[in-house]
Amino acid sequence: MNSQAEDHGHHISQQFNSELEAVKNHMMEMGGAVEKQLSDALTSVVDADSGLGKRIMKEDDEIDAMELKIDEECSLILARRQPAASDLRLVLAIIKTVRDLERIGDESAKIARMGVKLSEEGEFPEGFVEFKHLGKNVASLVGNALDAFARYDAEAALAVAQADADVDKEYGSATRSMITYMMEDPRSISRVLNLLWALRALERIGDHAKNIAEHVIYLVKGMDVRHENLDNLADQIVDAE
Repeated sequence: MNSQAEDHGHHISQQFNSELEAVKNHMMEMGGAVEKQLSDALTSVVDADSGLGKRIMKEDDEIDAMELKIDEECSLILARRQPAASDLRLVLAIIKTVRDLERIGDESAKIARMGVKLSEEGEFPEGFVEFKHLGKNVASLVGNALDAFARYDAEAALAVAQADADVDKEYGSATRSMITYMMEDPRSISRVLNLLWALRALERIGDHAKNIAEHVIYLVKGMDVRHENLDNLADQIVDAE
């Protein structure tokens, strides 16, 4: 566990400490729900399970409700406690993270929607293997980003942010391959387009996992790395107070 974790959630006011711990726990619960939604969305495509896909699309409202609840909790903390320093960074990081989690939920619902369409069309298109592989990698990024937040681990968060570049490369390669396939077999265009939209949703989820990782780095180290070259930040993050 990162030693910086000790700087968060310890206050003279036990009530303030409880409020911060509660809102963080609610964010992690939302994260778990989003991870499950993503996993089910991937399964709906892989198993051609239209029933599961339709259920995921309906459940997206629950993720939205969790975001609103956590936002309200954070707003109350800001208004009542007027936190500063690391406490303020924690509340702001939670607000930003739940926004990314909600968008991951939206993208998961899109994947489920494409899964329903693919199951109705029957035959799986070219690129299905690439979809499964990218889906596994992206799900891992989301889980690792949330784990880094839970442990206030900036170095693990940096690894997640750097790994998103590999997701982007894999997405680009799969996209080029599938476009070539459509050109060679115009009859496949409808099916392949549905899978391309699902792949695009996965790429966007990877971006949101990267965002969460960057929120963690800001929370723990006070460094805004959104527009930095991540490959050159390892030493700075280790040395930052």
